[in-house]
Amino acid sequence: MAVETLAHDWEFDRFDDGSQKIHTEVQLKNYSKFLEEYTSQLRGIEEALDDSIGDVWDFTLDPIALKLLPYEQSSLLELIKTDNKVLNKVITVYAALCSEVKKLKYEAETKFYNGLLYYGEGGNMMKISIYYYYYYSRFALLDTNKRYMYVCVSVSDTSVVEGESQIQMGRFISFLQELSCFVSRCYEVVVNIVHQLAALYNSNKGATKIIESSGVHFQIVYEHLGELLVVLLTLDEIMENHGTLKDHWKMYKRLLKSVHHNPGKFSIPEEKLKPFEKLLLKLEGQLLDGMILQACVEQRFDEPGEGVAVAKNSAFAEEFAFNIRTIFTNIESKIGEPSEIDQRDKYAGVCGLFVLHFHIFRSVDKKFYKSLLDICKKVPAVTLTSNIIWFPDTFLIAKVPAAAKLMDKKSVQGIRGQRDTFLQQRAQTLTKDVQSYYVFVTSWMMKMESILSKEQKSDKLAEDLNSRCNVFVQGILYAYSISTIIKTTMNMYMSMQRPMTKTSVKALCRLVELLKAVEHTFHRRSMVVADSVSHITQQLQSQALNSIGVAKKRVISDKKYSEQRLDVLSSLVLAENALSGPSTKERRLVVSLALCVGTQLKTFKDEELLPLQLVLKKLDLISELSERVKLQCDCSFLYWHRAVFPIYLDDVYDNAVDAARIHYMFSALRDSVPSMLHAKHMESCDQLLESYDKEIMNVFNEHLLDKLCKEIEKDLRLSVHTHLKLDDRNPFKVGMKDLAHFFSLKPIRFFNRFIHIKAYVTHYLDKTFYNLTTVALHDWATYSEMRNLATQRYGLTMTEAYLPSQTLEQGLDVLEIMRNIHVFVSRYLYNLNNQIFIEKASNNKHLNTINIRHIANSIRTHGTGIMNTTVNFTYQFLRKKFYIFSQFMYDEHIKSRLIKDIRFFRETKDQSDQKYPFERAEKFNRGIRKLGITPDGQSYLDQFRQLISQIGNAMGYVRMIRSGGLHCCSSAIRFVPDLEDIVNFEELVKEEGLSEETQRAASILDSVLGDLTSNSAEGTEYFKMLVAVFAPEFRSAKNMHLRNFYMIVPPLTVNFVEHSISCKEKLNKKNKTGAAFTDDGFAMGVAYILKLLDQYLEFDSLHWFQAVRDKYKKEMSAVVKEQNVQSASQDEKLLQTMNLTQKRLDIYLQEFELLHFSLSSARIFFRADKTAAEEIQEKKDKDQAAKAGGPSDGSTPADAASK
Repeated sequence: MAVETLAHDWEFDRFDDGSQKIHTEVQLKNYSKFLEEYTSQLRGIEEALDDSIGDVWDFTLDPIALKLLPYEQSSLLELIKTDNKVLNKVITVYAALCSEVKKLKYEAETKFYNGLLYYGEGGNMMKISIYYYYYYSRFALLDTNKRYMYVCVSVSDTSVVEGESQIQMGRFISFLQELSCFVSRCYEVVVNIVHQLAALYNSNKGATKIIESSGVHFQIVYEHLGELLVVLLTLDEIMENHGTLKDHWKMYKRLLKSVHHNPGKFSIPEEKLKPFEKLLLKLEGQLLDGMILQACVEQRFDEPGEGVAVAKNSAFAEEFAFNIRTIFTNIESKIGEPSEIDQRDKYAGVCGLFVLHFHIFRSVDKKFYKSLLDICKKVPAVTLTSNIIWFPDTFLIAKVPAAAKLMDKKSVQGIRGQRDTFLQQRAQTLTKDVQSYYVFVTSWMMKMESILSKEQKSDKLAEDLNSRCNVFVQGILYAYSISTIIKTTMNMYMSMQRPMTKTSVKALCRLVELLKAVEHTFHRRSMVVADSVSHITQQLQSQALNSIGVAKKRVISDKKYSEQRLDVLSSLVLAENALSGPSTKERRLVVSLALCVGTQLKTFKDEELLPLQLVLKKLDLISELSERVKLQCDCSFLYWHRAVFPIYLDDVYDNAVDAARIHYMFSALRDSVPSMLHAKHMESCDQLLESYDKEIMNVFNEHLLDKLCKEIEKDLRLSVHTHLKLDDRNPFKVGMKDLAHFFSLKPIRFFNRFIHIKAYVTHYLDKTFYNLTTVALHDWATYSEMRNLATQRYGLTMTEAYLPSQTLEQGLDVLEIMRNIHVFVSRYLYNLNNQIFIEKASNNKHLNTINIRHIANSIRTHGTGIMNTTVNFTYQFLRKKFYIFSQFMYDEHIKSRLIKDIRFFRETKDQSDQKYPFERAEKFNRGIRKLGITPDGQSYLDQFRQLISQIGNAMGYVRMIRSGGLHCCSSAIRFVPDLEDIVNFEELVKEEGLSEETQRAASILDSVLGDLTSNSAEGTEYFKMLVAVFAPEFRSAKNMHLRNFYMIVPPLTVNFVEHSISCKEKLNKKNKTGAAFTDDGFAMGVAYILKLLDQYLEFDSLHWFQAVRDKYKKEMSAVVKEQNVQSASQDEKLLQTMNLTQKRLDIYLQEFELLHFSLSSARIFFRADKTAAEEIQEKKDKDQAAKAGGPSDGSTPADAASK
């Protein structure tokens, strides 16, 4: 079979197996997924940085808000334009008066009410509202029901600065003057309204008829008049309840009296005092005596010059009474019902109008008076503003005494008794009310979200707008009902000084949250609401225009001409014109006034009029939607009831599951801030705000944050120390509180700060763990574990302490040793070769050891500065020990023996081959025992040996400190690549032109690296320092007795070897008391003292260790010879004795050899190869070399450092 030759460019036949397509699809999927993720990331960045407004607004974060209230740019004269000039004038007059009333009311509500209410608050002079919480205490009045007293008592603060009250009143006088002018203006407006109405409804037949008024009832004007009377009534009530203001006023008058008696002292001209006193008397009479409303209704309305009859105008009296009854009839059916919206305020206005009617016309409708009082059974009290509550029955009885006399006492008392009944019923139903309102409000919020989220369909636009309108109105109704319950209940309890249950307080706080939830819902959807409002108002205006258009056609179609019909037609045209523009309050007022005229002559059928009135009512609500919501959801009254805040916080803490509701409460507490800005009694309202801020934050810290911090800390501690079995933590027995909910809360906004609970607790734990770790560094591992647990259990991002953590085998701390060095050197034994200290004895089953690593860890913990301090402490310790050393050497018994031994050695050294005889040293050791021994069997020489060992231990400790320091430095600098060539960071930073802070940081880094490099290279020659400081004194002429020291060394070594052997033998015994295997402190001590005395040569001249070696070798050879002799006789007992003797001699020789080696090693530290004279000569050579221009060849870095 022939094989075909393949061409080089031939390719394998391709066939499609689908793999490439699959691979392509996978790649495309991955790419599209990447693009989607990337797009979403970009969108997130865009939304975060974009200036556009999102769909959902956050109440706490938004720097701006939408104001939906339309602003009227046309004047009333431009709005009220018809061909009927007379009607124009009438409508214009009433519209202008109603507008004036609204302005006066707004000024009173914002400026004057708040200025008066907050007088005396804040700072040292704060009117103290004492709220007694009596529950679970020895003062419990109603302990069985867990109640607490909720009583407001005004008392003077003991910490008041003398004269502060007068200063505050001095600042307040100008405000009272403004108030006086305001009240006078209100009086004028009331008189003007009465005159204008009396002129229209004139019973005098001779008077000119302005328009036909028989079927015209300007009810809206009477309502506005009632509002103005309520303003005056509110001012009276504020003054009546303001004890602090009255007290300060009295103090101020006394001050003025003092000034009057001695004006020169106060540098005030006498002629200025009298006018000022008159002004004060006028202010007191007008404002402070509770006669503001009384003075208004008792004015002279019949002025001779005016030409308008008022009191004797029967038509006006009848019209006045008719309007009051009409308004009351409208109110009566709705007051106290779920659909109530502003009926209570109108009821107060009706009461004011009734009193005004009585004082003008001096007639009382007993039946109507009784009807007014009957309302008190349903509504016992009305909140006028903030914490000012008004009892209508008390007011009517006081202001209309003629009618009160006609009432029987039982019915009056029954009405008053109704207040307590109302409070009892409220306390019982409050919890149920909260539950029902909770359901209502949450379902309403869901409706709001669903309706506003839906896209509007063009074919169902009217239906959609209608449903939106109804939902908005429903929200306002809920807000009004909830607000009324809270204000009436809280203010009545406070005013009547009745106890409130803890349950009721919690329920009221829940209602406050619901109230703010309604407001937040409106705010969240501000954009959609704003868009909807404009469409809804247009729809409502269109409906109203259709109704009016039908009526207008009806009037035009009737061909009978009369002035009255002309007035009706003109008024309907006026209403149409007003409705054709934006829905401003001025236009709506004009519509209302026009329809007062336009509804006469049965222009509208009954089935047409009611829907029109409903549409106009809705138009009022929707046009002022944001203002209404703000007004109804305003919780500034909580300032006067802020004592419930601790109870509320305790409840939030106990029920952490719904901790997020705390945002609503803080939002409610913030509401009082704008009203505080009108406080006038302090230098700046900022002081009042600061005082309020501080008070709320203190309560918040005490009742929530601090408790939370401590509970979290306690939980972490108990969890980490579960092995200790401290208490039962079974959640099924002791319950479980999940506090982690607090950490998922968004930061709470209050004043100009955000309170981040998670950050607060994290900071507290960080600070606590850091502080406690610094106090007890050995607990670092425990706190590290607690940090990890806090992260796992509560999601807290803890900060690492970055404290130098100790090792588990830390041993004694350098600080501890330094403070107790006298104890340390006596209880620890030094090993020269391993550089380790071992505890002599311990009550435990183990002995503590201290080595270089422990010391290095301690130095890393405390810093290298501890090294110098330790050496200073050692110096102080050595001074004391050398004093004892000197006394011992000066002792006559010791000195005489040493001198005798020195003389003996000098005389016999030639015969003894220049070696000090061992027998002589042994004899000295035994002879000392004859001088006496201590109770525990120690001779003076034993004690002297211990003294030298302690001195040597101290020197060993100094050596270890230096080694530990070098060890610490070397581990710190191990990250530096080349110690010989370290980069200068400061220069590099300057070249790059970085900031001053960076340059400073680089400079500090350079200095730290420089210090570490020099320390690791050189270290400090502490031995040289300790020799230099003591040597001159030791070698001086006055301490000649110390020169004998070298001669006591041989007996000391004999004593030390005996002691060492006995200690080592105890290691194999059961009772190990006193057992030891090392004590190189003695060798260090001997070497150090010989150096101080410059007696190395003298000691070497004794050839002591050579003599010891010869002595033992001689004895050992004698024993060996004896063994050889006795081995022939085969006396076993004698051979055993010989072996034991040989072993003993071996041990002694070995111990002496070990001591010799240790002493030789120790001498190296003190440069024993040179005498003091040689060292002085070497120093001179170095100095000369340095002067010549450089260091000598023999110098070392250590020497340079010592210089």
